[in-house]
Amino acid sequence: MQAARDRQKSYVDLKRKPMEFQVGDKVMLKVLPWKRVIHFGKRGKLNPRYVGPFKVLEKVREVAYKLELPRKPRMVHNTYIASVLSENLRDHGS
Repeated sequence: MQAARDRQKSYVDLKRKPMEFQVGDKVMLKVLPWKRVIHFGKRGKLNPRYVGPFKVLEKVREVAYKLELPRKPRMVHNTYIASVLSENLRDHGS
């Protein structure tokens, strides 16, 4: 059983990339409307998958970050885990 677990973990680790951000970085936030995680105005099938960029205010835990979000959606938390964050690729083109 342990050998099977180790083999499956090695397959997953090949595609896994470490997500770590620094305070002040700009990140994109994944929109998950089917889980009712975030509602940023628009709804429907053509919604963007990511919204932002938002500034990282602080690192709360090893994989949790506090973001600077707009005041408009008041029911949205400002702390997210790294799996729903992405690098801001718009700045890399400059």
